[in-house]
Amino acid sequence: MAKLDTHPTVIKFREQQALADNPSRQKPLDAAWLKELCIGAGADDVGFVDINDPAVDDQRDKILEAYPKTKAIISIVARMNRTPVQSTLRSIANTEFHTVGHEIDQISHTIVRQLEDLGIGALNPAMAFPMEMGNFPDGNTFIVSHKPIAEAAGLGVMGIHRNVIHPKYGNFILLGSILVGQEIAEYGEQLDYNPCFECKLCVAVCPVGAIAADGHFNATACLNHNYREFFGGFVEWAETLANTKNKDDYREEVSVSEDAVRWQSFTGGANYNTAYCMAVCPAGEDVIGPYLADKRQFLNETVKPFQQKEETLFITENSDAMAYAAKKFPHKKIQVVDGGIVPQSIKGFLWGTQISFQRKQADGLDATYHFTFTGEEATQQTFVVKDKTLSIEEGLVGTADIEIEIDGEDWIDLLNQRLNPVWAVITRRLKIKGDRNLLFRFQKCFG
Repeated sequence: MAKLDTHPTVIKFREQQALADNPSRQKPLDAAWLKELCIGAGADDVGFVDINDPAVDDQRDKILEAYPKTKAIISIVARMNRTPVQSTLRSIANTEFHTVGHEIDQISHTIVRQLEDLGIGALNPAMAFPMEMGNFPDGNTFIVSHKPIAEAAGLGVMGIHRNVIHPKYGNFILLGSILVGQEIAEYGEQLDYNPCFECKLCVAVCPVGAIAADGHFNATACLNHNYREFFGGFVEWAETLANTKNKDDYREEVSVSEDAVRWQSFTGGANYNTAYCMAVCPAGEDVIGPYLADKRQFLNETVKPFQQKEETLFITENSDAMAYAAKKFPHKKIQVVDGGIVPQSIKGFLWGTQISFQRKQADGLDATYHFTFTGEEATQQTFVVKDKTLSIEEGLVGTADIEIEIDGEDWIDLLNQRLNPVWAVITRRLKIKGDRNLLFRFQKCFG
């Protein structure tokens, strides 16, 4: 066996290292050069973020887990064609989303290949899917959350619809991120203004009221409807299938049309049901023209078709979205769904309550809840519901209006309807001190 130092591969590598005239290996990457490389690979815009930027604080550990050598992050913008996104036919809009999403992944792949050829380490997480779904539902499935990275890079700001609005291209963009194992000489700065001018058209067009005029966002309303063909809807369908006795029983629960849509998602990629908020957004230098030229015509051509469209809305029962849709869009059919996702741990419960809180269901409720969870996930948590807002704090803080003590596994069984609440109280597995009606009101606040 040849010694390592005399192996042809080692000799060739060391010769290439000695001949390589690439100072970028020793010093921070030139920002102008790197931007040109990214634009050449197909990006429409690009920005750079230091891994130590405070905007990355809540993502840094996850990023470094994926690529421990990360020193900087490249944020990639790819434009979408506006007219397809503005179509009321969802197959047209979704083709655009899928096409540009794949382009983002290909652009990022090309950039990483070029950097690697220069001896610069880099890693390109997916634009959207696949994610680390093995962490679901009790952990973060994202490797990188692209929106805050894009904001930190100066490529836009999230509007009240939670889409990043690029100053030139508006929200008709998709985003990607590349982790780089070398510093960059110059980083982006956040925009000093928000391209969103709060026209509230996204509020007017959302069929489930996920976007409120005051900026509040009902995440579960959006997830249950817009993302119906994603994981939550899949879980509900799988459980429905498991509970049916035969094909006739199944057909009573699931229509042929639903099966066709699900088959399409399985074969061509999961489709969004709305994304109307993106379609009607007039912000951005290249986008705002038609809105400024004739607002009435813009409303008639772009907004009203979505409002008038007859469609099925997927909504959980007794939720804020249910009341909103029934009042604002009585011509749209409502199909009650269970959301398909129930926490399987106390960690998942604490995370889920923050995004599933229904503020209108909490109207008039002013109460402090002390939860003591025992068992493997022992913890004490204080929930305060006041003025239609929710706050959660670790420990037992303040004076409680109701105290709940239960083993963490039993609480999860209650949420999954595997444990009868009356039996849990009788057997002292669930201990309640205070007004029990407050616990019932608490349950109604989450949809």
